[in-house]
Amino acid sequence: MANMDIGIDLGTANIVMTMGRKGVILTEPSVVAFNKKTKRVLTVGNDAYKMIGRTPEYIVAIRPLADGIISDEEMTQCMIREFILKVSGRQLVKPRIIICVPSLITEVENRAVVEAALSAGSRKVYLIKEPIAALIGAGIKISKARGNMVVDIGGGTVDVAVISLSGIVTSNSLKVAGNKIDQAIIKYITSKYKVLIGEKTAELAKKELTNLENPHPQNTTIIKGRSLISGMPVQLEISEVDVYNAIEETIFSIIDAIKSVLEETPPELIGDIYDNGIILTGGGALLGGLPKLMSRELGVRTIVADDPITCVAKGTGMAFRSLDSLLDGFEYVSQYKYR
Repeated sequence: MANMDIGIDLGTANIVMTMGRKGVILTEPSVVAFNKKTKRVLTVGNDAYKMIGRTPEYIVAIRPLADGIISDEEMTQCMIREFILKVSGRQLVKPRIIICVPSLITEVENRAVVEAALSAGSRKVYLIKEPIAALIGAGIKISKARGNMVVDIGGGTVDVAVISLSGIVTSNSLKVAGNKIDQAIIKYITSKYKVLIGEKTAELAKKELTNLENPHPQNTTIIKGRSLISGMPVQLEISEVDVYNAIEETIFSIIDAIKSVLEETPPELIGDIYDNGIILTGGGALLGGLPKLMSRELGVRTIVADDPITCVAKGTGMAFRSLDSLLDGFEYVSQYKYR
């Protein structure tokens, strides 16, 4: 039955799933396409993502998670159910499921996550805190009496935590992450150039032009949007400096959150963190120049984990082997608790 154990990194931007010894078996956007006329889900994941901004009025492409929490419980249940059926080959065996959640998630948000998993057909539901999963996936031995710091920058939240003896010592969760960075780019382009661009265009500009170490005005790309003055389609050349100016405030709010966690960390663990460095995980870890900027601002070596996008999901799946030792940041949720 271990081969049917499913780990889920339920991200605001992407959902990543693991199954047993197979490792990561699915990475798709957390998007649901819904037909308002027929009241039916059309598709989820990649196919639904392609529909964003391109649908007729009666079809909506929904992101059922916002800022790391479930904003549309029904659509989240549909999405999880469809993905579980996709990875399990529509078998009738009810899997055990571990779902990764932000470190400061509320009881109400916990309940929504658990209900979504139960409705998708799981027989047991476990929750694991995101920083714990991230460090496990990064290959760090968290059971020792030694401090490790992780910064997981996802699509909806940034989770910062110091972990020792398999437990969270200090932590902070910030609802400022990948999606907020995209929105900051849209806002900047609208304000400076009077051009409205879409979500996908902003994300592409972020991936191509983010340089937080030394932005250069000659490194540019062409984006397309709608002029707010004429209402007509236009194309526009923007540079690394534009993207830096757009996202600088958001990036430094993340750095400030890291500083606040370090200020609350016991001195002995601070020494460990100085020696071990700060581990960066999540899609935001791939922002150009971010590790060097953080190293400079914090005075601590910053390292990007191997395969940071799937790191949390891998750790979630690996947690099944450590059910007895992960005493903190990991809990079994009895089904009757939420009924």
